[in-house]
Amino acid sequence: MNIKILGSDCPNCQKLESNTKKALEELKMETTVEKITDIQKIMEYNVMSMPVLIVDEKVVIAGSVPDVDQIKEILANYKMSANNQAGACSCNCKC
Repeated sequence: MNIKILGSDCPNCQKLESNTKKALEELKMETTVEKITDIQKIMEYNVMSMPVLIVDEKVVIAGSVPDVDQIKEILANYKMSANNQAGACSCNCKC
């Protein structure tokens, strides 16, 4: 799982980074969190408000700071979705 936080060093951006790291820790998921502050790189994601949470190159949160439990739910869903895709048969019945 690839996780990125887009934003400046504003309090909301710092809080999203902190909540994301805590959620990963509580889920016992070992992955790095890349923080991107370069405005040119941020513009490549076509987002209008920050902070932004990106999981596997998909914008999942923009312009808000969810709590740790909400982030855990998002990350767990992504992990489960990735596991299902990796283990699913070609008929997509998950047998």
